[in-house]
Amino acid sequence: MKLLRFGRDFEPDEKVILRDYLAIERTRLANERTLLSYIRSSLYLLLGGIGFFQLKGFPNFKYLALLSLAFSVIFFVIGVYRFTLLKKSLKHLYYMSEEKDNQKD
Repeated sequence: MKLLRFGRDFEPDEKVILRDYLAIERTRLANERTLLSYIRSSLYLLLGGIGFFQLKGFPNFKYLALLSLAFSVIFFVIGVYRFTLLKKSLKHLYYMSEEKDNQKD
């Protein structure tokens, strides 16, 4: 669960100016908001699928319930994947410059 930690788990180097640092923070917060919206949509689809399973008078809704449950899992996986991808990208692009400087020396 190391990848799903929220908050700052890395320190900026001194070369990043304030404007760029604030842009990075906005991007990080937007990334977290996007993950939470994917999770929210996934939970709504999960609840809808469970609700469709409870309707006994409509047997054709069983397929819609299965489809809703499948989309719930797909939304959750896509959300976590995009969150981790952008988080790794931010670490690599903005916070690993010290490592790159050490490799050049």
